[in-house]
Amino acid sequence: MTRMRTVAERAEQLLGAAVVSTSPVAGGDTCTSTRLRLSDGRSALMKTRAHAPVGFFESEARSLEWLAEAGAAPVAEVLGVQEDCLILGWIEPTRPSPEAATEFGRALAALHSSVVAEFGAEADGFIGVLPLPNKPAPTWPEFFAVRRILPYLRLCTDRGQISPEDAKAVDGVVRRIVDLAGPSEEPVRLHGDLWSGNLVWNVERHAVLIDPCAYGGHRETDLAMLALFGMPQQARVLAAYEEANPLADGWQERQPLHQLFPLLVHAALFGGRYGGLAGDAARKLL
Repeated sequence: MTRMRTVAERAEQLLGAAVVSTSPVAGGDTCTSTRLRLSDGRSALMKTRAHAPVGFFESEARSLEWLAEAGAAPVAEVLGVQEDCLILGWIEPTRPSPEAATEFGRALAALHSSVVAEFGAEADGFIGVLPLPNKPAPTWPEFFAVRRILPYLRLCTDRGQISPEDAKAVDGVVRRIVDLAGPSEEPVRLHGDLWSGNLVWNVERHAVLIDPCAYGGHRETDLAMLALFGMPQQARVLAAYEEANPLADGWQERQPLHQLFPLLVHAALFGGRYGGLAGDAARKLL
């Protein structure tokens, strides 16, 4: 049986509609993505991964549905999920316009106005293929230190992906995190992995959120992730966000703190210079 037929048959079982054609979708290094054209006129995106960790696709589906509950920012629609695949509504991409960037800034501000009960989530998840601990903690500094920075600092150290000097700097931030965290904020719905590759600008001129690892957290974390890798129309997005949901004083100076987590994740996954960049970010705070 060919892979194309296997994908089509699996999709038909989940969607209850015949698959007319399939085509590969470029991009992404975690999953294999396939576009499905269905007999009812719809298109869908099917994500698969050989030997996916237990709960991998269910976790992504749960994150998407949880973000959508806020009714704030457009989110990819979950059409079907099983242990071996995830099927989403197809998003026809286009280039971002200034108007779309402004709208996204307001939508993200609205998402970050959706207050939740605690820092964390009901279940653990994944970032890339790495496990993401989400057990709730009573404060953001404790959650960020114990559930985000320390597990990945340990993983990077075990894999030899961070030098002792850089690891010492990151550990120094953890020891001072209460002082560095800034004003207290309520936990809100976060995307959790918000870089430009996890936004699709659609033909309706909206930015649609994809590939989240969502949890209740500090809103500066999502914004720091966007700033870390950059995005089109970033200044317009931020201006619209601040107009709708102003940030606390000193948020720019706190960006290296929030960026420690994605830098450590990248160091653990890809090695290279990311361990050094995590050390540099930590030293800016000390």
